[in-house]
Amino acid sequence: MADAAVGFAPDLEETFLEFPDNRLMVDLCGEFDRNLSHIETKLGLQIVRRGNQLVLVGDKAARDDATRILQHLYSRLEQGKSVTNADLDAALRMAPDATQPPKQRDMFGGTTVEVRTRKKTVEPRTDAQKAYVKALFENDLSFGIGPAGTGKTYLAVAVGVNMYINGLVDRIILSRPAVEAGEKLGYLPGDMKDKVDPYMQPLYDALNDFLPAKQAAKLIEEKRIEIAPLAFMRGRTLSNAFVVLDEAQNATTMQMKMFLTRLGEGSRMVITGDRTQVDLPRGVQSGLADAERLLKTIDRISFSYFTAKDVVRHPLVAAIIEAYDQDAP
Repeated sequence: MADAAVGFAPDLEETFLEFPDNRLMVDLCGEFDRNLSHIETKLGLQIVRRGNQLVLVGDKAARDDATRILQHLYSRLEQGKSVTNADLDAALRMAPDATQPPKQRDMFGGTTVEVRTRKKTVEPRTDAQKAYVKALFENDLSFGIGPAGTGKTYLAVAVGVNMYINGLVDRIILSRPAVEAGEKLGYLPGDMKDKVDPYMQPLYDALNDFLPAKQAAKLIEEKRIEIAPLAFMRGRTLSNAFVVLDEAQNATTMQMKMFLTRLGEGSRMVITGDRTQVDLPRGVQSGLADAERLLKTIDRISFSYFTAKDVVRHPLVAAIIEAYDQDAP
């Protein structure tokens, strides 16, 4: 890639893109044009920068994809948002339709969806994530099913915090089965909280992203926020609460039924899980699979599904998931 004109093979066609704001153009291209280089490598075309114009050289499919991606990222910059490596990677995987630039009309009226919390505003990056967030606000019971790194739990906790700070629920309850991931850790030292907290740490991590540490600690002390193993839910009625069950593939059928029937008046419940990462003993049926089979036809229960394209961690995570999926029997 170069700023000067270069000679192209005569059989390659060109597409010219013009971006009026030179300041945003710099952010679009990235430091030392690294964003353009990344797009070139991924799509197999050449991008030449000439002032506030970009010349795309390659086959039509690659040029069309690059056009959609560059216009989508420029639209983000026009809204005052950043273009990070994760944003670029997500755009490359999803190739959003640039004919519908993001416009914040209302929470779900445009292509932009945002969840505001005390510490940050969370923006789902993929269409599946946007549909998932919409389902969380609209349904009393929602399922998020898909591989690791797709934001199932993170977005659920963000919506829970949003609903709490807006007075839509009185408390947040976060739970997961205390199941070891394929290895025996033995007896853990300390009191009950010390023993179960290691299993709950991913929920603490998500919560701390959305609330200041002192406020989160105060709310936990006041029982406005509860983080507890699934076994602690038995016998309770969870009213006026936003309830999240994480790693639900590790709940047994009886545990899942027990948890689902805790739903009380004025509450929302979210069940998240990955069917490919069941850590239950051999021969024990996953409650997530049973719930999916039995509840799909019930109104006000939504099912959202994610794939490797929705991964928002390191780009390698998506490639790893796809490799394992292709090798599955």
